[in-house]
Amino acid sequence: MDDPGTRPPPRDTLESWAWGYLRTSELASKFDLAQPPPDLEEAAPARRDVRPARSERLITSGARAKTPGSEALRNPLRRAQLVHTFLHHELQAAELMCWAILAYPESPPNFRRGLAKIARDEVRHMAMYGDYLASLGYAFGDFPVRDWFWERVPAAPSPAHFVATMGMGFEAGNLDHTLRFADRFGKVGDEAGAKLHRTIFEEEIPHVRFGITWFRTWTQSDDFASWTRHLAAPLSPMVMRGRPIEHSGRLRAGMSQRFIDDLTVWEPV
Repeated sequence: MDDPGTRPPPRDTLESWAWGYLRTSELASKFDLAQPPPDLEEAAPARRDVRPARSERLITSGARAKTPGSEALRNPLRRAQLVHTFLHHELQAAELMCWAILAYPESPPNFRRGLAKIARDEVRHMAMYGDYLASLGYAFGDFPVRDWFWERVPAAPSPAHFVATMGMGFEAGNLDHTLRFADRFGKVGDEAGAKLHRTIFEEEIPHVRFGITWFRTWTQSDDFASWTRHLAAPLSPMVMRGRPIEHSGRLRAGMSQRFIDDLTVWEPV
């Protein structure tokens, strides 16, 4: 029997827009995400099993690349490899926002339209990283990538679990990482790279706020314990924070100081 969850959505709907971005394998198309159409598919099925198509230009690897230290970043190649990883993170984020539009058709329309807006922000960040790579003589696809987020985030069973994992988890963690690398790039004299990371830091704050706002809506809470209960297994707070934790950006996004303190001292049992 035909499974409705495997059928492409009707044309000119938000769902079709999300499906099209996920299913294209052309790298140029991954850097181009148009304004979404206003119409929603009526009685849309949950399409949780859809996964992104990948260009042959992208070599996927299961190996975890070691993050370069401050001195290693004096080498432009090491900076290019690092930013290439960040670009792929942004691609996965854009794709996962589209996936959530398809996976949670029961969620409020303004939530799904908000996901579409964030997806377009992530694609714009991809272009910014791509321009930086080009300035160093490299392009997306020149280094192996790892679909680490795709291996974990689709385990989120509900929209509340999704925003806990993405908005309050990975995107909040990116606030820590972007400022840390802005500092490191600046120290090796790469002001363009430092400025890029500071810009993305600022633009991630509304994404984290979006996640917190919807998490509160669905759970009537935003405390650390409730958040950890909603992380998609086997994820833990360990992979959703940087060192040091960036307090000001998290506070501006709407996290409480108590939440940040609990995250700072959390250790696995």
